[in-house]
Amino acid sequence: MPRFIKRTSKKAGLPPGTLVHIGERKTERVQITLIDYDETQFKQEEVATVEECFPFKDKPTVTWINIDGLHDVQVIEKIGQHFNLHPLLLEDILNTEQRPKMEDFGDYIFLVVKMLYYNDQAEQVEAEQVSLILGSSWVISFQERPGDVFNAVRERIQKGKGRIRKMGADYLAYSLLDAIVDNYFIIMEKFGDRIEDTETELAASPTRQTLQAIRTIKREMIFLRKSVWPLREVVSSLERGESPLIHESIGIYLRDVYDHTIQVIDTVESFRDMISGMLDIYLSSISNRMNEVMKVLTIFAAIFIPLTFVVGIYGMNFEYIPELKWHWGYFGVLAIMASIAGVMLFYFKRKRWL
Repeated sequence: MPRFIKRTSKKAGLPPGTLVHIGERKTERVQITLIDYDETQFKQEEVATVEECFPFKDKPTVTWINIDGLHDVQVIEKIGQHFNLHPLLLEDILNTEQRPKMEDFGDYIFLVVKMLYYNDQAEQVEAEQVSLILGSSWVISFQERPGDVFNAVRERIQKGKGRIRKMGADYLAYSLLDAIVDNYFIIMEKFGDRIEDTETELAASPTRQTLQAIRTIKREMIFLRKSVWPLREVVSSLERGESPLIHESIGIYLRDVYDHTIQVIDTVESFRDMISGMLDIYLSSISNRMNEVMKVLTIFAAIFIPLTFVVGIYGMNFEYIPELKWHWGYFGVLAIMASIAGVMLFYFKRKRWL
């Protein structure tokens, strides 16, 4: 449930632009990685202080500054001062419960997206907020913790694969966004397998665990939809925007990301419909099973009702009842009654009615 509730009480009563980290602290120290490149050269290093990145702001090369860890407010504040970032933008970076969005500030573009991971042990999706700032020749990315889905982008930059070293900062921002969206398909495949397994179990022999699995997947679909659905507006705004920071040649690549985003959203919606159908099937299966149980119990009752009626009229008031003089007759009747009850319990359990 904490993934669905925003913990923003720290900001209550504070003026706009106040820098307060909202969210879980996911790393002990802030790690700052600098990548600077053009078509002929490449440089990558982990810097000790954020001030070491400042000389790269006005260089003609493309610079990517990646920051892992948002709990150190001073680092964010220093970057904001040097790159002339709006205070409300810095506030949004520190608030890890932001909805995916895009804002054009003229000299730079600000993006907030959700990077998703699938936890195989917990069988649930984990989300991390990634903030991207696109400038004229630089890109700054803010992440909550080390580890991301950008290794393929780093490898292309390092080895000079593709056209990324020949393009500008806008293409780098597109590549990072594309890597995040492509990772969504991996999440969709994981859930596709889970839904298929649950459907098989539902068709064979549904249990309470099956219902719990359906409810868990349904919750995850709600979380996925909340993380993915606003991304369509973000990519659409980038594609249709008229910012000079994004060249016309990048438009076709952004349309490709938009298409992928629509595919992910359609998949999420399809999974939600399938989960709703599975829930209806489970309820119908349980109802049919209950009807079968009631059918058998009704047969038992129909057999014994006439016998009970006869015994109710005549009772046991006959003159000759041989069992009355048996020494162990009473205990024998008790044993027979216990045996009947035991056989019926065994039968009900074998039929999984209990």
